[in-house]
Amino acid sequence: MKKSIFALILTLFVISGFTFANNEIKGETPAKAAKKAWEASPEGIAFKKWEASPAGKKVYAGEAKIRKSIREFTNMNGVVTSLTLPQGSRLGFGVMVKINGEDYILAFGIESKHEFDQLRKLKVNDKIMIKSHNVSHAPKYTYPIVAGDNIERNGKLIYKRVPRKGSC
Repeated sequence: MKKSIFALILTLFVISGFTFANNEIKGETPAKAAKKAWEASPEGIAFKKWEASPAGKKVYAGEAKIRKSIREFTNMNGVVTSLTLPQGSRLGFGVMVKINGEDYILAFGIESKHEFDQLRKLKVNDKIMIKSHNVSHAPKYTYPIVAGDNIERNGKLIYKRVPRKGSC
C-alpha cells in the first residue's frame, strides 16, 4: 500500500515537473504574451516613444527622486505651486506641488461627502507634509502623479485617505 502511494506521488511530482519545465522552455506566461501584444499595438508603441522622449525621462527622474519616501511611507516636504491641475486632467481633485525642487501632481481622486474641504483651503506657497504609497505616470501628463494619502499643514492632519470598501 505504501509503495503504491509513493509511486503515485512520485508520478505526480514528475509530471508536474515536466509541465513546469515545458512552460519555462516556452518562456512566455499569458501575462508576458499580453504585454508583448500591447507593446506591438499603436498605444504601446506611442507609450514606448514617450518613455524614450525627454518628457518621459524627466517624469521617470522625478519619480526616482521620491521613490524611497514612497516605498518607506515617510514624510515629504512640499510647497503648493498651483491650485489647479493641468488643463484636460482627468485625475479628480488635486493640486500641483514642488517636492525636492521638482514639480508633481498631487492627486486625490473623486470627492465623496466633502472629504476634500480642508484641502480646498490650501493656498499657493502653503508648506505641506505629504505621505504617499504611490507615484505613477501617464504620457498625457508631463509630471509624475503622487497619490495623496496623508497631508499635514502646520503640524495638523488635514487629509487622510479613507480605504475604499472591499479593498485591502
